[in-house]
Amino acid sequence: MADQFDLTIIGSGPGGYVCAIRAAQLGMKVAVVEKWPTLGGTCLNIGCIPSKALLHASELFEEAGHGFKALGIDIPAPQLNLPQMMNHKTETVASNVGGVDYLFKKNKIAVFRGIGSIAAPGRVLVTPQSGPQTEISTKNIVIATGSVSANLPGIDIDEKTVVTSTGGISLDKVPNKLVVIGAGVIGLELGSVWQRLGSQVTVVEYLDRILPGMDSEVARQFQRMLQKQGMEFKLSSKVAGVDKQDDGALKVRVEPAKGGDAELLDANVVLVAIGRKPFTEGLGLDLAGVALDERGRVRVDAHYKSSVDGIYAIGDVIAGPMLAHKAEDEGIAVAEILSGQAGHVNYAAIPSVVYTNPEVASVGKTEDELKAEGVEYKIGKFPFTANGRAKAMLATQGFVKILADVQTDRVLGAHIVGKNAGEMIHELVTLMEFSGASEDLARTTHAHPTLSEAIREAALALGDGAIHI
Repeated sequence: MADQFDLTIIGSGPGGYVCAIRAAQLGMKVAVVEKWPTLGGTCLNIGCIPSKALLHASELFEEAGHGFKALGIDIPAPQLNLPQMMNHKTETVASNVGGVDYLFKKNKIAVFRGIGSIAAPGRVLVTPQSGPQTEISTKNIVIATGSVSANLPGIDIDEKTVVTSTGGISLDKVPNKLVVIGAGVIGLELGSVWQRLGSQVTVVEYLDRILPGMDSEVARQFQRMLQKQGMEFKLSSKVAGVDKQDDGALKVRVEPAKGGDAELLDANVVLVAIGRKPFTEGLGLDLAGVALDERGRVRVDAHYKSSVDGIYAIGDVIAGPMLAHKAEDEGIAVAEILSGQAGHVNYAAIPSVVYTNPEVASVGKTEDELKAEGVEYKIGKFPFTANGRAKAMLATQGFVKILADVQTDRVLGAHIVGKNAGEMIHELVTLMEFSGASEDLARTTHAHPTLSEAIREAALALGDGAIHI
């Protein structure tokens, strides 16, 4: 029997490791159980961080090949060194994972290596790859085991030619033809990486639009931008199967979503990116009496407590958007709740970002949602074509769109398509966190010349009108 802990967390992804650090800061004795050799979970090891390394590198590769000349920079055509690009990805991951190791040591957090399962409230079993089991005695348990890639029936994933995001960030050569199943965030991000590096990319989506859940106007405009870059889309379509040929090539059978004749698409690699599902297998939740919902997520109350006292859950294993920063905030909240503070997450002000080029960032309500809810709203829009800094950067694609309540002027949602949209969205997140009005933003001085001026102009458009259009 190990020492008694105040809190034991199963999983060291963004939710788990942030929860651990915050709990330690608040004076708790904390243990973390992790089955992987490294800390950081999917996000740091095979998700958010490595994909951003490749997105950044591929963006610079494309810019050097196609954008430099207009800026007066004449260079020979860039040559792709894919092993070095992958090495950059690996070093980025190692640096981030090492950072979590350091923070755990600094905060005196105990790490147990192996598969964690709940024997009973207050008891966590750790099963290592080899050697005896360890049992942890703990006052509270937090389930932070994250999610795994979902798959389609009948499609065999080998992570070589038929891949999830895990294989999609580790290809050893650029595929001539890449078929992406799913037009969500992961599919579009990884599709854009390989498209910039030379792949012919076709995206197959069951729905009649890309980026389900995002503002439909934003999705339509963004799809046009991606098509201009060379990405092809087959919407309202489903993949019926992937057949491997004798020479290793793939034939992808695509049918209309509503039924009809199938067509065959040639591919060297197929990326399955139809979403993620919560990972709760092997945790012993049934034996512990922890209730799940119809989608296999842990049911929790407003304080993240499951149906069993002393057992909590955060991140991708509970309801809500599967976003690393959502899990982080929930980790902080549950640590503060367990220490007697009022931990809270404002789910109305959680941003989401698509890290393509241009980026897409949003927070709050979409126009579709406001229409469905019968809310009277007004729209303020401003294009980057009218922004001085964007012109200087040759980054005039996209726009800012702000939605505000007609009666109160309170900002209800905001959407940005453009260069650095993921960085710019945060002033709108802050505004919404404090229930700000568009007039508050319109009267706030913005440095000139900056891309962020487009946000102020969109806010001005909600009043008497933007200045620069």
